Amino acid sequence: MAFGEYPRGVKIGVDVGMVRVGVAASDRDGLIATPVCTLNRDSRKNRDLRLLLRNIVELAAVEVFVGLPRNLSGTESASTAMARSYAATLAGMISEAHMDVPVRLIDERLSSVSAHRSLRQAGLNSRQHRKVVDQVAAVEILQHAIDMQRNLERDVGEPVVQDRRRSLDPPSASSEESDISQTYSGRKEEQ
Repeated sequence: MAFGEYPRGVKIGVDVGMVRVGVAASDRDGLIATPVCTLNRDSRKNRDLRLLLRNIVELAAVEVFVGLPRNLSGTESASTAMARSYAATLAGMISEAHMDVPVRLIDERLSSVSAHRSLRQAGLNSRQHRKVVDQVAAVEILQHAIDMQRNLERDVGEPVVQDRRRSLDPPSASSEESDISQTYSGRKEEQ
């Protein structure tokens, strides 16, 4: 990709947490980020990563941005290492699926704080926040990335190197379908 260029098309934003993963997507023109779903984190079987990969395929995404939660001082923490590992595993899975979809890390120091503020302003109480805050944070991460791309007219974020050490078993359709049903049915109830 030459200077002044960046991938055009649907982009995915990911907010990685210990318990949940928020997912957002842009429109095909890369103008507006919207929430997609919240996945339950499954660090042992990587079911959430498989579901995320399915979203990437179904939406024909051209790029994925994973939030990198640095401290306000810019230093890295255990959460930063977790996000880096998650992004590397995702990049490896994308490569194993023979897809050419780059994964990039985007600084997200205040995305969760901003997401909670937005939800409070929308009139949701703290209990209601838990259901959607990860999606809202993913929207903020993605919107920040696509706005920077448009303003700078180039790609942004830190490219992720694929983690080829982790090989995955083929997903079980029945357990995966159950996870999708739970994730999306929870989303429908919220709307």
